[in-house]
Amino acid sequence: MNLYKILTISVLVFSINILRAQTIVHDPVVIKQGDTYHLYCTGPGVSHKTSKDLINWVNEDPVFPIIPKWAYNINSKFDGHIWAPDIIERNGIYYLYYSISAFGKNTSAIGVATNKSLLKNDINNKWIDHGAIIESVPNRDNWNAIDPNIIFDENNIPWMSFGSFWGGMKLVKLNHDLITIHPDNEWYTIARRERSFKLPDSSPGDAAIEAPFIYKKNGYYYLFVSWDLCCRGPKSTYKVVVGRSKTLQGPYLDKNNKPMFNGGGSLVVEGNNEWYGIGHNSVYDFNDKTYYFSHAYDSKLDGKPILQVFELNFDDQDWPIKIDLRDRYKI
Repeated sequence: MNLYKILTISVLVFSINILRAQTIVHDPVVIKQGDTYHLYCTGPGVSHKTSKDLINWVNEDPVFPIIPKWAYNINSKFDGHIWAPDIIERNGIYYLYYSISAFGKNTSAIGVATNKSLLKNDINNKWIDHGAIIESVPNRDNWNAIDPNIIFDENNIPWMSFGSFWGGMKLVKLNHDLITIHPDNEWYTIARRERSFKLPDSSPGDAAIEAPFIYKKNGYYYLFVSWDLCCRGPKSTYKVVVGRSKTLQGPYLDKNNKPMFNGGGSLVVEGNNEWYGIGHNSVYDFNDKTYYFSHAYDSKLDGKPILQVFELNFDDQDWPIKIDLRDRYKI
C-alpha cells in the first residue's frame, strides 16, 4: 500500500472518529422501533435523532414543532427549550415524558405526550400532548418536578421517579393510563444528599443530585443518579453513582451498604482530563447487551455536551463495573 493510500485511510478514520465525537446531546434517552434507534434529548421542542448502529446519528424533526401552550402557565418566560425526556412503549403506544422548567428554580412541571409510531413516514406518527402530570411550586415544594423516568414494578404497576437538588429523588405511583398520578398519592424519597438547613426553600441548595434512572436486572432495581454540577461547560463536575434494592421503593444501598437516602452511591463513571464531567444517564438492553447512554462535556470543544455510549458490564456480585471513558463506542 502506497503512502497516499495510507494517508487517505488515516484521514478517513480520523474524520469518522470526529463525526462520532461530535454528536451533541444533553440528557439522552433511547428506544428502538424495528431496526432504528430513536434518541430523545433536551432541546427546542425535545430534540430527536435516529441511528441504525448506536454510533452514527441523524437529526430528525423535534417532538413539538409548536410548544404546548400550558408550558407558559408554568413559566411565562419559557423559551421552548424542553428538558430531560424519558420514553417508553406500552401496548403499542409510545409515551414521552418531558420537563418544563427554569434553570435553578423549581418552577417546574413534567408533561407527557403519546404516539402510535416513531417512523418518519408512518401516517400514525403524530404526537398528542396530554399536559402536565405533576408540578412543583417554589416555597411550597421541597422537590423539583423535572428529570422523569418510568419503571414498572414486579406487580406491573407503573411508577415515576424524578427530581433535581432540593430534597432529592422522588418516586410516585402512576395510574395505568400512564398520564396521571395514582389516587393513592403514594410517594417515596429514594435518594438524597445533605442540604444546608440555612438555605431558603426557594433555593436549589447544595445537595447536588438529579436525573434518576431505574433499571431492573439480576433481581435488583438499580438506581442511577447524577451527582454534582451539569450545564457549566468547563466548570461541569457531573458524575454518576448507583445503588440497588430488591424492591422498587427501596431502600437503595451502595456497595458499602450505605443508603442512597443518606447520601450513599457507588461510582459508575466520572470525568477526566478530556471530559469535564459526565452524567444524566439512561440504561437499556438491546441485542442481548446492556448499554449506558449519557452526555459528557468535551474539553476539546469548550465543554459542549457530547453523546457517550458504552456497553455496561456487571461483576460477579452483580454490580455495574466502573466505566472507562476510553471504551467509548467499543460496542
